Amino acid sequence: MDTTAPSAERTPVAGTCPRCAKSSLAEYDVVGETGWVRVVKCQNCLHSLSRTPANRLGPITLLVDLV
Repeated sequence: MDTTAPSAERTPVAGTCPRCAKSSLAEYDVVGETGWVRVVKCQNCLHSLSRTPANRLGPITLLVDLV
C-alpha cells in the first residue's frame, strides 16, 4: 500500500512575508473556491501574498491547451 501523500511542486520566491517576516515564500497551484489558482504563500505562517487564476486543470496540461 502506498502511504505517500500528494504534494504540489513548489517554486521558491524571493522576498519576505509581511505577516511573520520570514523569507520562506513559495509559488504553487491550489484548488480554491473558484477553481485552480496560482498562489504565492509563506511556508511558515501560510499567509497568501497573491492569487491568480491558473490553468483550468491546475498542474495538468492537456494537448488541446497547447494549440
